[in-house]
Amino acid sequence: MPIGFNSIPGNIRAPIIAFEVNSGGQFESVSRLLLIGHKNTDADLVDSVPARCNSDVEAIAIAGKGSMLAEMMIAARRNAPAQDIWLLSTPAVGVAEVRTITVGTLPAAGGTGMLTVAGEPIALTMGAGDTAAAVATALAAAINGYQNALTRSALPFTATSATNVVTLTARHAGAIANDIDVFIPTLTTGNAFTSVLTLATTTAGTGEPDTSAALAAMGDDPFDWIVSPFGDDANMDRYRSVLSDVSGRWAWNRQSYGHVYTQRSGTTAVLTTFGLSFDTRHITVLPRLTGGTDGATPWAYVAAVAARVTPWLSDGALGNVSRNQTGLVVEGVVAPRDRTKWVNDYASRDSFIGSGLSTLTVRSDGQVAIDKLVTMQRTDGAGNVDTTFRDLQKIGQLMYALRRFRARLQAEHGQKAIADSNPGDLLAITTAQDIKATMIATAAEMAGVLENIGEFAQRLDLRRNADNPNRVDIYAPLDMINPLDVIAANATIYSQYRAFSAAA
Repeated sequence: MPIGFNSIPGNIRAPIIAFEVNSGGQFESVSRLLLIGHKNTDADLVDSVPARCNSDVEAIAIAGKGSMLAEMMIAARRNAPAQDIWLLSTPAVGVAEVRTITVGTLPAAGGTGMLTVAGEPIALTMGAGDTAAAVATALAAAINGYQNALTRSALPFTATSATNVVTLTARHAGAIANDIDVFIPTLTTGNAFTSVLTLATTTAGTGEPDTSAALAAMGDDPFDWIVSPFGDDANMDRYRSVLSDVSGRWAWNRQSYGHVYTQRSGTTAVLTTFGLSFDTRHITVLPRLTGGTDGATPWAYVAAVAARVTPWLSDGALGNVSRNQTGLVVEGVVAPRDRTKWVNDYASRDSFIGSGLSTLTVRSDGQVAIDKLVTMQRTDGAGNVDTTFRDLQKIGQLMYALRRFRARLQAEHGQKAIADSNPGDLLAITTAQDIKATMIATAAEMAGVLENIGEFAQRLDLRRNADNPNRVDIYAPLDMINPLDVIAANATIYSQYRAFSAAA
């Protein structure tokens, strides 16, 4: 076989000892987690421009303390310590939620009160003789100054006080703030705020952001896992558009891929109806029952869940992408106080999954864990049931496999000429059989993603196009490994084993 060169010509004569350097090709999976949300109005982060963010401290610095994006980063980093994470700000629109905390008659002897905002505890000691106005002023200061010493989380409200009333204003406009929980907990030692504070909502948050500019700003950069807490119908349509197989990131002429996680709250009936109104493999919805949103803000919730599974879904080399995810504990998400809002029963979980909704459960110790994450695709587009792309793992497998095939084909057959045969074994020429061999060898290297490689080799069909001799067409039937979700066992009980018959 002749030795070929990419740079050194074959017709040089002057004496020289020359080496050219070429890459033999080495694939590496690049998978980014993109968090879409709001920054604070005075923050430095530029709207609709993706920015890599490495730490919680950096997120707070560029997006603002207590901002949606800073809190999403904190939640994501707790669940994915080494993940490549990017922030993408989209402007808030609408009306900001406003709530009031009215301080009533104080205990004569004072005491210690506790208030939680989005699960974060605000403690305040009241002295004997303190006035309601003084307590309101101190409470507002505590809310504005709060930052969790361990996680760096701050609160989604800013506070002001006037006389005996604390006014909370959501940091961002929008209806999503309606799901922020403010609560006076019952403490074993007694909570002095129980009979002192009165909570009320004076202005409900309204409005949903238009994420179009932010989504367009992704271009074709490798943002595989996209987290956006805005699960309204208009934004759901935008997610489908940007990830379209015809004109979006999954189209043949772009191949930049990606998948969106979002969230939605409602009753079981509302949620399943919502799930059944979509049929797409490009979106995963995390449902929360109405009244069960106190475990975390909607944006921290979806960021934490997505980040928890991203390291596995991005790992095709070791096969983690194919694994069942049931039981993975999500850091930073607390179970709803109301146990009726826990979706632990099998019938509800099965119904949600059948409706294109993902499921999480609550463990006996109160920790929230992954049950099963799915896409919203249920049919083949013609109304026939098709579960091929139901498992979220299939999306990670697909992105990994297609990129690896493309990288290997480019490394071995890019900048080549195509011929039916290559009797001279010239480096500059490749054949359909050579390309087929690369496809089979590459598939065999993905033992954690693909199975039945021998049958794949038999089914693989590769030939030169009849109308365009410069083109090779490939039919590649990929058999993906499946997550083990169900183990069904028949336990047949005997009082005494019967002796085996001679025939047996």
